[in-house]
Amino acid sequence: MRLASVNLNKRLGNPAARARLTAWLEQQRVDVLVAQEPWKPAHRGSVSLERFQTIGGDGRLCAWIAEPWMLPQVSRPANAVQRIELSWLVVFNVYLDAYARATRATELVRLRGLLEAEAGRPALVVGDFNLAPRPEDGRYDGLPSFFNSNVDRMPFVELLATAGLTDCTAGLAPAQYSLTRVVRGKIAEFRCDLALLSDYLCPSVRVAYDHSVRAGDGGFTDHSALLIDLPVTLEAQAPQDSLFDISAHAETGCQPHKTAMSRSRPSPFARAIAEMLASKPGSASILDHGCGRGADVRFYRDCGLDADGWDPHPGFGWSQAPKRQFDLVTSVFVLNVLPNPWERIRALQHAAGFMRPGGRLLTVTRSPHDIDRRAEAANWTPHHDGYWSCEGKRTFQRGICGEEIIALGRRAGLAPAPGRLLGSVPSTCQALLAKMI
Repeated sequence: MRLASVNLNKRLGNPAARARLTAWLEQQRVDVLVAQEPWKPAHRGSVSLERFQTIGGDGRLCAWIAEPWMLPQVSRPANAVQRIELSWLVVFNVYLDAYARATRATELVRLRGLLEAEAGRPALVVGDFNLAPRPEDGRYDGLPSFFNSNVDRMPFVELLATAGLTDCTAGLAPAQYSLTRVVRGKIAEFRCDLALLSDYLCPSVRVAYDHSVRAGDGGFTDHSALLIDLPVTLEAQAPQDSLFDISAHAETGCQPHKTAMSRSRPSPFARAIAEMLASKPGSASILDHGCGRGADVRFYRDCGLDADGWDPHPGFGWSQAPKRQFDLVTSVFVLNVLPNPWERIRALQHAAGFMRPGGRLLTVTRSPHDIDRRAEAANWTPHHDGYWSCEGKRTFQRGICGEEIIALGRRAGLAPAPGRLLGSVPSTCQALLAKMI
């Protein structure tokens, strides 16, 4: 999907500006528009856009979604923040105070608290921050501007660090400014329209400025627009519960349990894990998290190990969660069948709840090369950040590398752990995780 963000400088009430905006939205094939200052505060109600549905908002913050798509949940947790749920991604549309550094600082602290409350959910924070994050992002008459200072910049830095966000337009070359004005006869330039994204999503997201919206016959504002291409597949129908969902944010129609193999023998990983645990002095307990039909659990028990299993699908017979913790929790080929980063994070959080203090979580996934090769050979349909491996059965696959496992783990309160992995296994990736101290 494509999301656009733009400060409309209170111009949406003008029919000519509105017509140019709708033409641009169609030209750019925008699915979701989030806007700051769309109309004058005195304007009551909302402004309709052709071929779009109003999600909600007011003259400070408002959002629209193209007609084919289901209306998302929207709320207003703070005056400067609009919260929108787009499938697995939460979007914060923000417009920070335009006049006082201290007020912007307070709003940034509030925004940080809202992100912390998301408990690791993938996030995009976009809008007009009225903030040049670095001195070089704001210039007045060719020199660094004093509009911002450490008063509002430090809370911004803390927001990025605490929430694990990346300022996506900071590295553009050459440097680009989203607002240019003449003030007292001198040119003021700012990069103040920003897109902050959960860092591990950056490789699969494209962010760019479109400066044309503030120039020429097609211009309709004085701010540059942000165009953001996201690996989110919007739904046209009401969502259904996902069988692997641990939260209220389930993926529509996905059936991850249908990827579970029927095996009479243990997996190659189970044999390596059993050998690894057998070499440890004393007893070691193990939980196979997402165990499917339980072939590996039975193998562990046959080896004399203290083993148990859990799987959310009731038909497999392991849906009763153990009421204890384990030395080792394994998650084998689970993350790669979950159809978005939020469900993967929630699955890791759930698995981590079964780890004893000092315990480890061993996660194994299909490699990106393996899944991409299969997708090309079988012409799989793209969905979110992966593919429908079988649309009829609604099964999903995404290749996940070790670095991505670690990045997801950090959002689940986990960090890389010292310890032995299972050696090189073709077409797979691994990571060993422990709870953060």
